[in-house]
Amino acid sequence: MLTMKRLGLIAGGGDLPKYVLAGARAQGLEVFTIALSDFANPEDYPESSQAFRLGDFGKLLKRLVKENVDGVCFAGVVKRPDFKTLRPDLGGMKYLPGVIAAAAKGDDALLRHVSHIFETKGMPLIAPQHFCEALLAPSGPIGDIDIASEHKNDAMQARNVAREIGRMDIGQGAIVAGGLVLAVEAAEGTDDMVGRILSLPQNIRGTVLNRRGVLAKIVKPAQDTRMDLPTIGVSTILAAAKAGLAGIVVEADNAFVLDKIAVAEAANEHGLFVVGLPPNG
Repeated sequence: MLTMKRLGLIAGGGDLPKYVLAGARAQGLEVFTIALSDFANPEDYPESSQAFRLGDFGKLLKRLVKENVDGVCFAGVVKRPDFKTLRPDLGGMKYLPGVIAAAAKGDDALLRHVSHIFETKGMPLIAPQHFCEALLAPSGPIGDIDIASEHKNDAMQARNVAREIGRMDIGQGAIVAGGLVLAVEAAEGTDDMVGRILSLPQNIRGTVLNRRGVLAKIVKPAQDTRMDLPTIGVSTILAAAKAGLAGIVVEADNAFVLDKIAVAEAANEHGLFVVGLPPNG
């Protein structure tokens, strides 16, 4: 087990980096935060931090080396950049060809390549769940509503579809209603993917008054779970509720649930189930 004193947190969008920061400090670690200004709000990290663009990759690496961190943790939403407009700094220019080549093979290959760059600099990758294990999805329902028998087949099929697109490094989510695949997640993200099904005919999807369909968010089969675990939060619940879905399934211990109390309350209010399934089932 790595003995750590100082963590380099690379913060993207959303709340997950804030949980990581609090958890690392609770474990007695010093934390230096890189706030990726393309996605994170630097004002959320006022102490021991610096904002960088993705294009400032060379400067970012140099700063972390200077900070003498024992490891790095990637947390938060970071969308694939447009490499044509990235404008890398001088230090980042030498890494750009390798990054572009890895990106052409898929998001997982890109993340593995980037993590390898940090590891060659003596900064091993540390999983966010090392600092916020309490956010991992439990087994069973989150909230008062369990999955009903009429939705179980859709849940299992949605999970299988999500695994298949994950195996092809396309995305982590899929929606199935009545045995029909309504949507799969690609580059747009979960909430936008869920919103797309509102354009489908009502006879093949659910409505607020007649909920049908299940969203599954599943870790990719070959994914490095130190980066980019499936994540749901209140916004996911609200998007699913608006789209007329019956519920959401994730795999226990293989997904983050941000603010479980708020997620449970939102699910209860809108009549949705949110369930952690046994992994590898």
